[in-house]
Amino acid sequence: MALETLLFKVKTAISNSFDSVPPKLLKKKPSFKSKRNVAVLAFEIAGVMSKLLHLFQSLSDATIVRIRNDAVTLEGVRKIISNDESFLLGLACAEFTETLRLVANSVTRLSQRCEDANLRNFHQAFSEFADTGRDSNGWVFSGPKEIEAKFRKMERYVMLTATLHREMEELSVLENGFRKALNLNHHHHRRNSCSEGNESSFGVGKEQKIYELQQKICWQKQEVKDLKDRCLWSRSFDGVVLLLVRFCFTVLARIKVVFGIGHSMPCLSATSAAVYPSDQNPNSCHEFVSGSLESPELDVIKDGLGLGTGFFESNSKLLKPPPSTLGASALALHYANLIIVLEKMIKTPHLIGLDARDDLYGMLPSSIRSGLRARLKGIGFCASDPVLAGEWKDALGRILGWLSPLAHNMIKWQSERSFEQQNLVPKTNVLLLQTLFFANKEKTEAAITELLVGLNYIWRFEREMTAKALFECANFNGFIKSAKS
Repeated sequence: MALETLLFKVKTAISNSFDSVPPKLLKKKPSFKSKRNVAVLAFEIAGVMSKLLHLFQSLSDATIVRIRNDAVTLEGVRKIISNDESFLLGLACAEFTETLRLVANSVTRLSQRCEDANLRNFHQAFSEFADTGRDSNGWVFSGPKEIEAKFRKMERYVMLTATLHREMEELSVLENGFRKALNLNHHHHRRNSCSEGNESSFGVGKEQKIYELQQKICWQKQEVKDLKDRCLWSRSFDGVVLLLVRFCFTVLARIKVVFGIGHSMPCLSATSAAVYPSDQNPNSCHEFVSGSLESPELDVIKDGLGLGTGFFESNSKLLKPPPSTLGASALALHYANLIIVLEKMIKTPHLIGLDARDDLYGMLPSSIRSGLRARLKGIGFCASDPVLAGEWKDALGRILGWLSPLAHNMIKWQSERSFEQQNLVPKTNVLLLQTLFFANKEKTEAAITELLVGLNYIWRFEREMTAKALFECANFNGFIKSAKS
């Protein structure tokens, strides 16, 4: 009892002594606010990263040279889109810029979650950099070595995050299977609680499978944990967004370098592939629009290349198809499918049935139908001339030689964007200028009409030759039978 009284007095004295100390003299423990990690947003960020990486790869020296030497000089592009190289390169530049703008919008949404005020101001800083070239935060990477290092780092993040997604799905499948196995085992025990012998051995086998499944789940959880530690999941949110922000700035700087927009942009490659390099200095960057360009689109191209105000807005305006194009009529994809169907029929005209002809005619818009009727008026019903049939085949082959690539590119371009949310990295580098989107409607319809007229003649020639062969065969068999009799 005396001991308890003593302890009570000591406790009271200690509490009173703390109460008498002034609050300023009490030292508080410093509170360290833990930085927020990316966590479940890792998958969304990995998708944004993959698009940035693919866009930067599309701006490599080799790709830019290929665009100028191959894409812009395609025969189909020259025939039904434009033979003005400056205009076509302007479309390529505008498409790259528009793709970057869409990616930057995703980065803007992510940046609003950041603690750093500068990152939250990304959209304004990016627009200022696009319009004036001013990089007040120094976010453009300093040189090729830094770009290469950050590129590989982002590639590794994307790969590991994609692997994490697969492993988490596998873990979910295992856990669902484990729950089902437990329910079945519990149900089995309830039904056979009084049984012995074979039933008990059967139950032991089930429990062994459940144990093995549980072990797999443990291993899978450890694998998921390791991947989370290595991929974007456990990285600092602000740090990852900063990486995206700096890469957006660098990609925009790269676009301006390779298309020669402005003179003050830093060259990001030791051998930068400027579209118009100087003879004296191959690495210098010149204005994209040459003085010899005289076309109605001149003012639009100047705006689209940042020579006016609103860099992104003017490039979006440049990508709006003129009224005379298939893109403006929303017929580009339909005509691409029509051309591909015609290509298959022209290769095998002997396999075309009446139903296939009706289906093909049903695909034709009214403008092509009227043009086809006008073209067929002067053509007779007889199609027995093999020389003329051969000439038609050669002519159709030449038309398809330049028209078919644009149709196939249109399908590829559309399918990539339809499944863009499902695929981390696009598979091809097809540009809009390589498709039917900017194709002149009248010229394209004239080419399709010519294909239909030629196919009509070849189809009738094949039918007449087949009917003639069958008729001769029947006469020959009749002659043999009469000779035998």
